[in-house]
Amino acid sequence: MQVPARFEYERASSVPHALALLERYGPESRVIAGGHSLIPMMKLRLARPDVLIDINGLEELSFLGVEDDVLVIGALVRHAQFLADPAVGRYFPIFHDAERVIADPVVRNRGTVGGSLCQADPSEDLSAAFAAVRATAVIQGPGGVREVPIRRFHRGPYETAVEPGELLVRLRVPIRPGAASAYEKVERRAGDWPVAAAGAQLRLDGGVIAEAGIGLTAVGAEHFAAPEAEEYLAGKAPGAEAFAEAGRIAAANCAPRADQRGPAAYKRHLAGELVRRALTRAAGRAAEGTAQGAGDRTGDRRGEG
Repeated sequence: MQVPARFEYERASSVPHALALLERYGPESRVIAGGHSLIPMMKLRLARPDVLIDINGLEELSFLGVEDDVLVIGALVRHAQFLADPAVGRYFPIFHDAERVIADPVVRNRGTVGGSLCQADPSEDLSAAFAAVRATAVIQGPGGVREVPIRRFHRGPYETAVEPGELLVRLRVPIRPGAASAYEKVERRAGDWPVAAAGAQLRLDGGVIAEAGIGLTAVGAEHFAAPEAEEYLAGKAPGAEAFAEAGRIAAANCAPRADQRGPAAYKRHLAGELVRRALTRAAGRAAEGTAQGAGDRTGDRRGEG
């Protein structure tokens, strides 16, 4: 039977209290929310924190709603809550696409959005989705609050911009009128980590692409993004030829590694194909009017514990 090494336990009552506990116990302490990544690592003795700081009771981190044309997602928002929220689906269907293929209902009921991003797994679904929509991470620490573009949040495998003694408190995603988004994933079995996955956001203006966002995961894309493909699409008319070329460019600029999920060449092929599919789906949603900024925002502002 695998059991963690001995550790102490503290339960934070507020964000300032959590920060004070992090300062008191130092770099050998760890924050726990959903625990679906940390606990297995502790059982395998891959992580051996001296102290666990439980932040599950911090309702201020569970806010989910729209404020001043920005979708605000608290770090403690559960995957199931994120998936069920109608405003999220209306403005950013990419998130509902991604959440439907993350793990299983048990994990989605406990796992948190912030925890997934802070784990910084190279195959994490939400990292690609947030990169595609150019979100901003809000981090709080002893020195106050700072904002980091999500494309600078992940510094490498299992490494983020959250410094010792800091907490990711929320994500902010600007609502761009006329934009639409989508997420595509290939997995070996339902709920598994992706073999490859891609997210896309398109904003159209006058029949051409005014702005494109492309996220990639599990294929070695730096910062989970494909900026070269985004630059190519700017000013192009949306269509099969442009989307196929964007996929080719994205595939050429990622660096997949062979593993138990497949060889590198196969993953590179998937990257290009999934970018093409995500762009096509996003463009279709834009044409159908399933776009961000459409609809009545009444009732979008709320806090949910």
